[in-house]
Amino acid sequence: MMSKAELARKAKVTVQTIDRIEKGNDCRLDTKRKIILALGYDLSDRSSLFDGNGESKK
Repeated sequence: MMSKAELARKAKVTVQTIDRIEKGNDCRLDTKRKIILALGYDLSDRSSLFDGNGESKK
């Protein structure tokens, strides 16, 4: 399991950004892309990670 700090570092976003997304706040498409790739997923997997509103499912 990856820590928030490690995910933030790999995605080149702040830990606060990860926290906001986990709480269900919306984020920019570019931020979603960075997080998806940092987690090792393909961009086509975005629907399994984010709902239609851009909120985190996990």
